[in-house]
Amino acid sequence: MITSGRGKYKVWLQRHNIGEDIVFFLGGGERSHIGGIVIAEPQKKTKSIRLTGHYDDIVLAPIAEAACKKYKKKIIAIGGVHVDNATKEEIALLVENCRKLAQKL
Repeated sequence: MITSGRGKYKVWLQRHNIGEDIVFFLGGGERSHIGGIVIAEPQKKTKSIRLTGHYDDIVLAPIAEAACKKYKKKIIAIGGVHVDNATKEEIALLVENCRKLAQKL
């Protein structure tokens, strides 16, 4: 598991190999949840599913795409992060921490 950030802005990414493919689970903030799913395959357009009321696919896509580019395998990234009543600044911090996870892959 890799992490980025501290306190209620800490996010984490856990990897599970499924045969030759990889699934990444993203969570953090005050409450982890499933807010989106992103599928990345080599030489194919990335597919995203956004669950109603959530925007987690925005941070999941860079993770899935970076992993696909690095490992040249099918990647699924699933999960979400949440901070109650988050301000724009807090959301930006969570997004930045998720971006740092993608860089650590």
